[in-house]
Amino acid sequence: MRIEIISGSPRHESVTARVALYLQQYLSKATDYSVGIIDVRTYELPFVQKVWTSPDAVPAQWKELGDRMFSADAFILVTPEYNGSYSPAMKNLLDHFPKQIHKPFGIVTASPGAMGGMRASQQMISLVAALFGIASPHMLIVPAVDKKFDAHGNLTDETFAKAVELFVTEYLWLINRIVTKKETNLLHHA
Repeated sequence: MRIEIISGSPRHESVTARVALYLQQYLSKATDYSVGIIDVRTYELPFVQKVWTSPDAVPAQWKELGDRMFSADAFILVTPEYNGSYSPAMKNLLDHFPKQIHKPFGIVTASPGAMGGMRASQQMISLVAALFGIASPHMLIVPAVDKKFDAHGNLTDETFAKAVELFVTEYLWLINRIVTKKETNLLHHA
């Protein structure tokens, strides 16, 4: 199983990227899945002009990104809040690719503020639905993110460990039900 965490902040000193890094390390230790981070700071994509409908349709300079997006079984979207919504850079990245039909999504928002990106999380539910994905109902909302994770993706506030554990447990339950069932159905129809 391949999980891609999309770190949606384009800011050089992103504090939300800390959460993406922590989740990658956590999931890599807790599962035998391949867990990667697609960081929007790595890909300076132009504004979407055309949807890349297959791996072959992805321009050569974005081939590695295309291969990762098309081969992902599940996603976790990690975003800061921008004016009550998610990161436009993350949305632009997702818009370059076709619908992610029946793929599971975890929703994570983070902010140095007290609300942790709560308004963005609500917008993300609509985004996942528009992608034809399936959102895990248990989201990870991270207020005071700069006080919970350090720049290396280490959890510095142990009182937040339970929230992360609950998010991961529910997310893994969802992906194991959807992806494993999908693979089983494909075997029965082969």
